[in-house]
Amino acid sequence: MSQAQAVPASPLKQLWLKWRFHLNILLILIPLGFMPKYFADARLFRGDAGLGANVISDIQVGPYSLDLAELRDEAPHADGPAGYFKSFNASLCKACIKNVKAAYLRIGKPRSLRAAGTIFFGAPYNMGTSLPIPPRTKPDAHIWITLEGWDGSMHQASIPLAKASPATVAWLEKQGENK
Repeated sequence: MSQAQAVPASPLKQLWLKWRFHLNILLILIPLGFMPKYFADARLFRGDAGLGANVISDIQVGPYSLDLAELRDEAPHADGPAGYFKSFNASLCKACIKNVKAAYLRIGKPRSLRAAGTIFFGAPYNMGTSLPIPPRTKPDAHIWITLEGWDGSMHQASIPLAKASPATVAWLEKQGENK
């Protein structure tokens, strides 16, 4: 028989051997804490939770109508040197889906179709865009919606920024105080 004795394990190894199971369980439970936000975002992006926050229904733009909503009821987010952006969603009416070629969104009245603003993308019943918020935007500004038809027609309508996005107006007022 061998008279060799086992070398005792270091205290760190003993701690690891004792607690590794509990640490693995913790690594599984931490992501579960983020699941409610993930599922809420997934419902919003699928359209199951509606268009978003502050929905404005039946905005008449020429012969067409659409619903407009900001994606989230929060201040615009910074996108590096490009400035601040706010995400909006829109939904065209069922009757005008075939006739509308493109939809645009802009702060301030567009000079022409070439300066119509950011284009909406996605399916006609759930379109999205990121609207740049110019640094000198006044809180009483208007958001202009431009719809371009397949026949070349252009129709415009405006709504107050305060109605479309109260969080953006509050953010603009706060920015004005800091200048």
